[in-house]
Parts: sequence; C-alpha cells; structure tokens
Amino acid sequence: MFTGVLMFMSPIFYPVSALPAQFQPILKLNPLTPVIEQMRDILYWHKNIVAAEWAMNFFISLTVAWIGFIWFQRTRKGFADVL
Repeated sequence: MFTGVLMFMSPIFYPVSALPAQFQPILKLNPLTPVIEQMRDILYWHKNIVAAEWAMNFFISLTVAWIGFIWFQRTRKGFADVL
C-alpha cells in the first residue's frame, strides 16, 4: 500500500515546477522526486548530471539497502516459522 501511494505522489507525469509553490516542499519530501527530476532533466532537457545530487542519492540508496540486508540477516531465521 505504501508503494502505491508513493507512486501516485511522485512527479512522474508532471514536473515539480507545475505545482503551486506552497505544495512543492511537500512533494520534495518524497524520496523518488529527486531521482525522477534528474532523469527528466537528463532525458528530456539534455542537462548534465549534477554529481552532488547523484552521489547523495547513491549513498542514501546504499545505506537503505545495507540496513535492509542487516535486518533480513537478523530476522531470516523466523521467516520459516511465519510462512
């Protein structure tokens, strides 16, 4: 359910700049917004990659993946009991 809401609240079909200024900070809280905006800039507007934003997104993604892996390793013994 969270993923579905996240996709509908992502600026996939519209740019962030299309929203009124009062709603833009709320949309920027979505973790998919920077990635989608960067891809739109690269693919449609032929802008260069902003290295600082790319690096920040990469390290945040790497951190979340690592936390998920650690959580899985600690809880995987109980998965067979639940299933």
